[in-house]
Amino acid sequence: MARAGTAVVSTRQFGHNVLGIYLNDHLAGATVGTELARRVAGSHHDPGEGSVLQRFAAEVAQDRTSLLDMMAALGIPVRAYKVYAAWIGEKAGRLKLNGFLLGRSPLSSLEELEMLRLGVEGKAAGWRTLRALAETDRRLDAARLDDLISRANRQAELLEELRLRAADQVISLERTADVS
Repeated sequence: MARAGTAVVSTRQFGHNVLGIYLNDHLAGATVGTELARRVAGSHHDPGEGSVLQRFAAEVAQDRTSLLDMMAALGIPVRAYKVYAAWIGEKAGRLKLNGFLLGRSPLSSLEELEMLRLGVEGKAAGWRTLRALAETDRRLDAARLDDLISRANRQAELLEELRLRAADQVISLERTADVS
């Protein structure tokens, strides 16, 4: 238990393991992020960006595995329904109206990179939460969490660079359309 002001806050409220809920929510997000990263990597045909995004997608999958390993170390069961719901939600998210019935919209890359960036920021926050827990819970490897936090920061920087390029392309297309 941790003290917050004068109230005592328990990690078990109403029969629920709050950390378990939190980590299963992050696992659901990691599932979406892994699927989205793979799709984005597969849709970029530029050899430079494509290989960078393939490496990124592999790292995202590794990060998901790291989360599963930590959940196992903490004795937190995986809530399969959350993972399946996230997986289905990612697939359903592909069916958005983007102005293009069969193909990718010029906005697709920009929006996908923005979603990935948000996901990486959330992942980094989760790693930081676990890093704080590692100070008192030896089942967690603090050095590994430090590495994961650093990797998430590098991933965020990479995605921001790619996002800015994609935004530039969309702006260029808009300017070209305005001139025509």
